[in-house]
Amino acid sequence: MTDPVTDPMASISDPFPLPDAQQARAQRVHTALFRVAERHAATEAQRARQTHPSVLGPHEAVRLVAFLMSGAARLDEGEPEVDRADITAALTLLPLVRGELDELEAGLLRMARGRGMTWPEVAFGLGLGTPQAARQRYERLAGRVRATDETDQE
Repeated sequence: MTDPVTDPMASISDPFPLPDAQQARAQRVHTALFRVAERHAATEAQRARQTHPSVLGPHEAVRLVAFLMSGAARLDEGEPEVDRADITAALTLLPLVRGELDELEAGLLRMARGRGMTWPEVAFGLGLGTPQAARQRYERLAGRVRATDETDQE
């Protein structure tokens, strides 16, 4: 009998191969984006709820510079090219963005648990292998958020 783990040809004839975790995660990401967009960002007014009408948020600024540099977004006519100062500005904002994401993730995890989601469900949503990994992630995030809050208050 052949072993599909050590023999790549064995998986060709295996009618029940294990799912590819990365492929499954990529499909869930697409499905998740579509679901939220369809349910909560279907109109311009709904999409505008997450942005300030006149002030660019730190994550938006970093993303914009990265998109312009990579070619994912195009410059408008007359708009200056991204320069070293723009890149430095985006890099300067990264720690703030990371901190905001930590706060956002920790808060979302607290709310998920408050709405009755189990650690196995949370682990699945985060793409983690075990409930213990999800709980440990939350504890690390909560610790970083608390440390940042304490530093900011001093």
